[in-house]
Amino acid sequence: MANRGPSYGLSREVQEKIEQKYDLELENKLVDWIIVQSGEKIEHPPPGRQNFQKWLMDGTLLCKLINSLHPKGKEPIPKISESKMAFKQMEQISQFLKAAEIYGVRTTDIFQTVDLWEGKDMAAVQRTLMSLGSLAQNLPQLSAVGWW
Repeated sequence: MANRGPSYGLSREVQEKIEQKYDLELENKLVDWIIVQSGEKIEHPPPGRQNFQKWLMDGTLLCKLINSLHPKGKEPIPKISESKMAFKQMEQISQFLKAAEIYGVRTTDIFQTVDLWEGKDMAAVQRTLMSLGSLAQNLPQLSAVGWW
């Protein structure tokens, strides 16, 4: 999406296989869960991989989500800023990923920053969020909303 042209040949085939793993039904569940869990008063993005990517791309919502899974005053990301600068957005995504790993999401379930920021592998983003949601639902001390 960001600064790269279209893929050709084998690269294109690989990218198509990655894109086929994206699940629109799961996207709906994740969007609902993120909105309810984070407590943010935001609208659903239009359905689709690219819209989901744009909705999460600046990292702000992800940081608010992971903070909502921790007790008040013990949030892992104390400062969340809405920024249009690419490096700030990627930094926030990275902060979310570190906090998710500390929370208990397996390293193999964690997406790479570029998977979200460039839209390279949105199925990996879904996998991370699903894993985070499942973990949160199974921890009784937290007020996590479960959807699966």
